[in-house]
Amino acid sequence: MEYRYATEADAPAMAALFAANHHDALSARQRAAQGFVQGAFDEAALTRMAGAGELLVADDGGRVAGLLGLSAAQDLSAPPPPVLGLLGAQDTLRWQGRALSETRWLLYGPVVVDAAYRGHGVARGLFTMAVAEAAGRADAVVAFIEAGNLPSWRVHVDGFGMTPLGEYAAAGRTYSAVAAAV
Repeated sequence: MEYRYATEADAPAMAALFAANHHDALSARQRAAQGFVQGAFDEAALTRMAGAGELLVADDGGRVAGLLGLSAAQDLSAPPPPVLGLLGAQDTLRWQGRALSETRWLLYGPVVVDAAYRGHGVARGLFTMAVAEAAGRADAVVAFIEAGNLPSWRVHVDGFGMTPLGEYAAAGRTYSAVAAAV
């Protein structure tokens, strides 16, 4: 498995992977079992993000096995509600004894792994690359997990040791912010 920055040529495969695992494409039972991603990440958006160096991929011989976004949240041109909520909650979310707003951080996510590759270390490989790539640019990577997305919590908090920073609400939904040191 090769972990690398996404290219614009990866956009169709990333869009298909994202669409197949989107909150709205899955039943409640599927979401509870495997987790989900959310947001408007179509091929055009993913092409732009890849061109800006904001996406990492797990590449299995030319097949995109997983993807992970890594960006500066405050630089996003049109942040979705969960990111706006995270930005707005920075003064109340605590990272290593101080407000998140006083910390250099990068937004970690979305992250999604193809069903055929789950349980084989792909998410961990993407996480490891994200932390390494954030070095020098940030002190932490910060993700948000929607309440009820227990599979994501198990992977990121229980599995990778990301630290819960607190909860916040956005667009009528509740999220937990979690972070990992860079």
